Amino acid sequence: MEPSNLAPGLLLAMPQLAYPNFSRAVVLMIEHSENGSFGLVINHPSPIRARELLDSLEMSWRGEDTAVVWAGGPVQPSTGWVLHEPIGVAQAGNGGTIEITSSISLSTSQDRLRAIASQPPRNIRLLLGYSGWGPGQLATEMARGAWLHTSVDPVLVFNTPADEMWENAMRSLGINPRDLFVGRGVN
Repeated sequence: MEPSNLAPGLLLAMPQLAYPNFSRAVVLMIEHSENGSFGLVINHPSPIRARELLDSLEMSWRGEDTAVVWAGGPVQPSTGWVLHEPIGVAQAGNGGTIEITSSISLSTSQDRLRAIASQPPRNIRLLLGYSGWGPGQLATEMARGAWLHTSVDPVLVFNTPADEMWENAMRSLGINPRDLFVGRGVN
């Protein structure tokens, strides 16, 4: 697969990927180039409530009380990210947001977070931490069969329960997750 084709996209962790942070992970790839890769695990909820996190930042959360913060990956777990549906510039303020797809945006600034938290869109996901790979690292892992790639589906990202996301993504590739097993492959 060409490097430019991985992002935006979804990486699906295969069972043989033994790293606990990526168990049945679905990673939204934000950037992939010869210099490295950056993505966010979108199906691992943390025990932290959105209100709790934003209160600690002296920000007001006006979203659902049940909203949680998601574990975006093992790298810099105190770094925050906001995935959301596209919203008007007036609501979010200036700067700090990039378009991942026409249906998914990523905001990174505190000003953006403050504006979004005060009027959260229907589709939103607050994350802490990220997933990162150095130059060539992800290509090596993919060659070893640790990851599968599929296209981004905003319904999967925002509207699929976390515990069903990996299976649904596998099925979208025509793979029955029950047919997968941990193996070393051909040497």
